[in-house]
Amino acid sequence: MAGTTTVRTGGGPGEQDYIEDVVRAGVIATIFWGVVAFAAGLYIALQLAFPLLNLGLEWTTFGRLRPVHTSAAIFAFGGNILIATSFYVVQRTCRARLFGGPAPAWFIFWGYQFFIVMAALGYVLGITEGKEYAEPEWYLDLFLTVVWVIYLVVFVGTLLKREEPHIYVANWFYVAFIVTIAMLHIVNNLAVPISPFSSKSYVVWAGVQDALVQWWYGHNAVGFFLTAGFLAMMYYFIPKAADRPIYSYRLSIVHFWSLSFLYIWAGPHHLHYTALPDWAQTLGMTFSIMLWMPSWGGMINGLMTLSGAWDKLRTVPSLRFLVTSVGFYGMSTFEGPVMSIRQVNALSHYTDWTIGHVHSGALGWNAFITFGVLYYLVPVLWRRQRLYSDAMVAWHFWIATLGIVLYITAMWVSGIMQGLMWRAYDELGFLQYAFVETVVAMHPFYVIRAAGGLLFLIGALLMVYNLWRTARGDERAETRAMPALVLRPTA
Repeated sequence: MAGTTTVRTGGGPGEQDYIEDVVRAGVIATIFWGVVAFAAGLYIALQLAFPLLNLGLEWTTFGRLRPVHTSAAIFAFGGNILIATSFYVVQRTCRARLFGGPAPAWFIFWGYQFFIVMAALGYVLGITEGKEYAEPEWYLDLFLTVVWVIYLVVFVGTLLKREEPHIYVANWFYVAFIVTIAMLHIVNNLAVPISPFSSKSYVVWAGVQDALVQWWYGHNAVGFFLTAGFLAMMYYFIPKAADRPIYSYRLSIVHFWSLSFLYIWAGPHHLHYTALPDWAQTLGMTFSIMLWMPSWGGMINGLMTLSGAWDKLRTVPSLRFLVTSVGFYGMSTFEGPVMSIRQVNALSHYTDWTIGHVHSGALGWNAFITFGVLYYLVPVLWRRQRLYSDAMVAWHFWIATLGIVLYITAMWVSGIMQGLMWRAYDELGFLQYAFVETVVAMHPFYVIRAAGGLLFLIGALLMVYNLWRTARGDERAETRAMPALVLRPTA
């Protein structure tokens, strides 16, 4: 695996050798960590519905496994597909090999896998900084910083050595993702080690300043890791899968700059009714509402790319996931600003409504666009004419969609019910419900959520089998007589 496979794509002065082995490894890692993340999510969902599944062991409690699930879903599953696709896209849109050759790319890949494994072990063993996102200790933070700086150098270096004079918009989104995440990671994780030989450290931020920094980090991790990076994938893979140019390149540039400017200010809306000054809360709410415009501009751009080519949803399996993901992106970026409004937040915050909102974005937007990209990339990277089974893609799509619908509707209903029960008073002015009564009332919805998570995991396992058979070069009997799908791995 440590070698490099080169792919000839054209002749004359445009001839290039693209490094693809590391992209294949990233695709495999994405699939593996996705299954791990979905399985962990299902298990902790069942723990909330059936507490006996905590097993009475400190390492298997919900509090230890929840950050394992969150980090596996965001940073392992999401991070690997972002790194893999950024290496794939930047080479093709620049008509240049990765800067530095295969060695730094492989260091980024394996260094990132090492960080993921060590962070997960730290979560299970309780070795973290103890913040909202249960960040790993200082030595892992420092290691990830080194990996990420090399990642930035490789990506920007490839842009600088490009043979294509224009920088395609997807690369702008990738650069924003890489640079902003580096800044967020460093500022949020500032710490002073007790000694060079101790895993313990003193955090720099404390009190309301720590809360503000954490949510500046948390919301912008959503904004630039789970949004900007995945929008880069949208701007490349939807036009490629549909074989059409992006609907409006001018709109994509407006989308990029307005999103990049507005998102960075939205974090304080997570801290309504706290010790954070009112002006800062209002600032976060205002910029969150303003985010409607660029977010929906990007959604419209993605959907309108299929104008006149909607029939391809029947013939190009990856497009079903890609287009549906953009719909979920639009829904999530409508719901988020609504929830940032102070009066709405008074009902929604600390309830399952927030969980439903997060997962409509994570499952519907991030996971679905990843599935679509995987279905597109595996035949291209492994030089296959088509996927092993289009029927399995359809089954995956509908099973996963049903899973998402069960999940988010259960959490919406549960969350609104929670908020209403918490604020209900009797005729004497006392709280009408004890907290434990709200927990009992939520139980059926927790069971429904777990059922939705199970369906989502089943769909992912179907994808794993389909892609494995595709990579092997197997063909189903009913597809052998079909005309070959012409794949064009060039830019």
